[in-house]
Amino acid sequence: MTASTGVLDELHRLRTRLPQLTGALAASVDGLVLARDTPDTEAETVAALTAAALGVAVRLTEATGQGGFRELLVRGESGYVATYAAGSAAVLTVTAEPRVNVGRLHLEARRAGARIAELVDGALERP
Repeated sequence: MTASTGVLDELHRLRTRLPQLTGALAASVDGLVLARDTPDTEAETVAALTAAALGVAVRLTEATGQGGFRELLVRGESGYVATYAAGSAAVLTVTAEPRVNVGRLHLEARRAGARIAELVDGALERP
């Protein structure tokens, strides 16, 4: 199994565990799509915007002395967008319905981010 196949499998499992998710996307920290399960959005656009938001979030956590970036949650009128660190080279971004249990969203997405980190960072370490 390649890293990208494993990442896509993890996105599918995450959406199965949280039916209120409307999309899930793994991207590199510089905005390139690694894997996607996003039927109603343009993955490349979301990945690029995630990279931009990540840059601001990293600077904000550093400037306020909060340490390294872990996650970012945005609530809109029609639901949530959340981004989670997934190792040193990737991030997980999910979109969710407004009725999602945010605590469960964090729990499941953090676990998925950790698994994606293992897959992506492990693939980068191999020659």
